[in-house]
Amino acid sequence: MDLVRHLRYFTVLAEELHFGNAAIRLGMAQPPLSQRIKRLEEELGVRLFDRSARQVRLTDAGRMLLGEAREIVARADRLMELARHGIGGALKVGVPPDLGAVVIAALVESLRERDPGLRPAPAEMWTADQVAALTGGLLDFGIVRHPITAQGLRFGAMLVQTPGVLLPADDPLAAGSTVHLADLAGRDLVLFPREGEPGLHAETVAECRRHGFDPPAVHHGMSLGLVLAGSAVAFGPRADVPGVHWRPLLGSPLAWRVSTAWRDSTPSAAEFATIAERILKENAGMTEEGAAPRRRPRQRPATGFLA
Repeated sequence: MDLVRHLRYFTVLAEELHFGNAAIRLGMAQPPLSQRIKRLEEELGVRLFDRSARQVRLTDAGRMLLGEAREIVARADRLMELARHGIGGALKVGVPPDLGAVVIAALVESLRERDPGLRPAPAEMWTADQVAALTGGLLDFGIVRHPITAQGLRFGAMLVQTPGVLLPADDPLAAGSTVHLADLAGRDLVLFPREGEPGLHAETVAECRRHGFDPPAVHHGMSLGLVLAGSAVAFGPRADVPGVHWRPLLGSPLAWRVSTAWRDSTPSAAEFATIAERILKENAGMTEEGAAPRRRPRQRPATGFLA
């Protein structure tokens, strides 16, 4: 019997106190989880849970052993992390291609401060590719956009990015301080690729149409070439690009939800999430979902677009 794996099952079930929820977190079916818990109880010679049709509860023995079990699992995770990364090992982090150089640099710097032995290795990938890489073990952590449907992944706090509109400098709307979505009528739109951000792409286009902006064509990419040519507009964070003016959207109709992501058993996940969330708030102007808007000092532009 793989004791550490069975102890991990025990700790997750002790947190959830529900076989179905625990099975989802562990990425497995409920019957095998029940069998493994029973096998662990037989191996230890004690009953860890009281089970009934209505609820699952820890026994006195389960409560007594839970702390030790968590410590063993944590030590095993740390051992695997050291073996995997070693001194100077690479930490593979997925980031959206349009996140921006300033934000990525701040994230790398903060991770190095946390552990000088790590070599953060950002990989620019859209959300769909990050989900596949995370579940396949090719990434350690990711910064993804929602909505997402993915089993076996855990997510950090939900942050919200409120994009503005990027206009050609000679567009009449650039003369104003804000832009209503409906005022963009008749203009083509440059937006991240549908296959890379399927959920958010659909939400963004639907919200545009709901507010009176139904672009004649949606061009997928992250280049501002069409905007510079006066052929389209784009959404994104503030960007200082010659020939392009950024303006906030009146009423903030678009809200892009972003979070960190990792596999359920990834060590040091909480530390990474805390660091990444702080960087996204400080350098990308994001706020926690549901938080009251607040005025922030003007920051360096975090453009991720390719002019």
